[in-house]
Amino acid sequence: MADSKVFSLEGKSLKLDTAEDIEPHIKALRENDDVEEVRFLGNTLGIGASEALAKVLEGKKKLQVANFADIFTARLLSEIPPALSHLLTALLTLPNLHTIDLSDNAFGLNTQAPLVDFLSKHVPLRHLILNNNGLGPAAGVLVADALTALAAKKEAARKEGKEVPNLETVICGRNRLENGSMAAWAKAYAAHNGVKEVKMTQNGIRQEGITHLLSNGLSHASQIETLDLQDNTFTAMGAKALSDVVGNWTELKELGVGDCLLSGRGGVALANALKKGNNKKLEVLRLQYNEINAKGLKGLADAHSQLPVLRRVELNGNQFDEEDENIDKLREVLEERKEAADGRGADDEDYWGLDDLDDLEDPDTDDEDEDEAAKASDEEDEGVEVEEKAARALIEAQEAEEENVAEEKDKKVDDLADVLAKTNIK
Repeated sequence: MADSKVFSLEGKSLKLDTAEDIEPHIKALRENDDVEEVRFLGNTLGIGASEALAKVLEGKKKLQVANFADIFTARLLSEIPPALSHLLTALLTLPNLHTIDLSDNAFGLNTQAPLVDFLSKHVPLRHLILNNNGLGPAAGVLVADALTALAAKKEAARKEGKEVPNLETVICGRNRLENGSMAAWAKAYAAHNGVKEVKMTQNGIRQEGITHLLSNGLSHASQIETLDLQDNTFTAMGAKALSDVVGNWTELKELGVGDCLLSGRGGVALANALKKGNNKKLEVLRLQYNEINAKGLKGLADAHSQLPVLRRVELNGNQFDEEDENIDKLREVLEERKEAADGRGADDEDYWGLDDLDDLEDPDTDDEDEDEAAKASDEEDEGVEVEEKAARALIEAQEAEEENVAEEKDKKVDDLADVLAKTNIK
């Protein structure tokens, strides 16, 4: 409908190559000046179609949300940068566009340039969703650098007296960011210290990178409400870094560090940190598959009085006995809170209690040789910097290669011009 605030072609599996292909599908959008959200996910757009759509989007000054997830399926690598550039250049002109989802598109080192340009310039940006883009550490460095540049632009605009929103959400999971981009991401989060939601799951980040990210970046995010770093590798070293900074996050509501190999010692350290009482708003704690032992479990049970609104704890896949008395203690506390919430008319679908403990490991009480990586933090920080240098070297090599290709093309054009000139000489 022309007066709808949402325009959607979601999931239609359209293959739109040219302006002619897309025109019938965006006629209603062209006529709708009140649109606030567009959804194109689940279609595939070529260069011509993207350019035509971009021209329409430029006029939609009320647009707030753009979902362009999964819009380049089956496209050639050479098609993606110009198509993306048309779309993002148009979005840069929209003063109210605060949310963009570009998940499930291939933005590796060869295709990241339009994305990086947009992220470094779009001052209204509040919510960024980049899941499963195949960035890798090198492109991850460029994206993080762009966000750091964006922070500077936001600050400059504030100094000019403009109202500028914080970057509140960064969702960047399944992107192989690895240790090589963590120094850059730490700088980005230090610059955007008003961020409220960070999700960087399944990125192949090891303990050195996690430690750097937490200690040098997310430690500054005093307003954070949701942090999800599941399916990366912490070990006791990363768990210690988490324990050192979690007290900074007084607004924290959800902490996800499941499947992160916190270790027995790391579980104890985190429990002790939570006992200090700086996380009074914490509601959800995801700690599955972390080798947390009975000592860590007891620490979590003892911390409940300092976590007055905690309603959900996930502990499956750890190393303690299902009959441990502290399981009963935690379960009883969470059940009492659920009953109290039900009495206040809380939504029945609210997420409460412990998860099912159907995959616990045999308790392991030998902590003596657990996680030697926790012993040398200075060397690990140096390791992260070395890996970032390697990622930046890859970027420089890529740029040099592109420059050489461009020069070679120019030379071929010049040579052809010389040949043509000679054939015209009588």
